[in-house]
Amino acid sequence: MYETERLLLIEQIKKKGITNQNVLDAMSKVERHLFVPDIMQQHAYEDVALPIGYGQTISQPYTVAFMTQALDPKPGQKILEIGTGSGYQAAILFQLGTKVFTIERNDKLYNSALKIFDKLNLRIAARCSDGSIGWLEFAPYDGIIVTAGSPGVPQNLLKQLAAGGRMIIPVGDRTVQSLKIITKISDDEFDTKEAPYFAFVPLVGREGWKEK
Repeated sequence: MYETERLLLIEQIKKKGITNQNVLDAMSKVERHLFVPDIMQQHAYEDVALPIGYGQTISQPYTVAFMTQALDPKPGQKILEIGTGSGYQAAILFQLGTKVFTIERNDKLYNSALKIFDKLNLRIAARCSDGSIGWLEFAPYDGIIVTAGSPGVPQNLLKQLAAGGRMIIPVGDRTVQSLKIITKISDDEFDTKEAPYFAFVPLVGREGWKEK
């Protein structure tokens, strides 16, 4: 079901500059329509963000591809995702052969994602808590991907990143962010690149935005 639409979407994001074949292959195998509300399924393979309830969205496929390509995860690596949401990004990371740890603060979205992971037999470790402070128990991580916009880079996440590891995080105000691609050289040295003009829901938590 939707196979033709999915392949057309892959062609679309390739034209936008996604070149990592592993990422493209993973996105061609993960069925995005399973991660959106039933009423939205007909739009699942359009290159747009879609609402999933509780003020949250499933990211635009191009954005998922861009962030995953920037992270460049390798099979067997340990990846921490902040903001499980629908579970789609975590499923892409799992498809790429990584060990996925994911955190969601909204208990309803968390429970919904768990059901999808179980249904699709995705062995993903998940918890419902404040993602801005990370998941210390399983640190350090080879990669950290944050799918919500933060006012700054949470120090706890930097500490939980392995040396040589990479973190992808949108930083800015509540409406527009730049995507920071941070490589950890050592405990006190980081290399940061930036890609502008992204829009994510706010990262709410102790090291993110405060609740309104």
